[in-house]
Amino acid sequence: MIDLLLAALLSQAAPAACTTVAPPPAELAGWNDRDKVTAGADGGRATLLTPGTAVTGTLLPTADLRHVATPEKAGPVDSRGGLFAFTVATPGRYRVALGSAAWIDILTDGKPVASIGHSHGPACSGIRKMVDFQLGRGRHLVQIAGSRDRAVALMVARLPDPPL
Repeated sequence: MIDLLLAALLSQAAPAACTTVAPPPAELAGWNDRDKVTAGADGGRATLLTPGTAVTGTLLPTADLRHVATPEKAGPVDSRGGLFAFTVATPGRYRVALGSAAWIDILTDGKPVASIGHSHGPACSGIRKMVDFQLGRGRHLVQIAGSRDRAVALMVARLPDPPL
């Protein structure tokens, strides 16, 4: 009897395997069409991103990185990360989406920007986490830390303005 109850509980807790790929949210429409890039090792060599364009970024060993600001959650010594940069022409709410577990910091003028929202991507979309930031015009850095994976799917996208 206990074995049957345990099996029932485990089957409810485990997510169903994906048999199809779910579409990403509208603002991340380009998620499945990714360019391959290599992350930068420091702020001066950050890999340039274009908002609305997804990439698969090869990450670097943490020991090879010079973070611009200490990551809030750096991860273990043997983890990976990297730096990416993008330019905001239109101020607003921007979403950073990742396909695997890692810590995301957005830096403006070398200082961390507080996130204003966190969520997961739709089931079976390949989007593991989404973090939102309110950003002004200018250059911003995406600092990835604490990844166990050698590469990460990554996209920065502007969210639509809320209705008035």
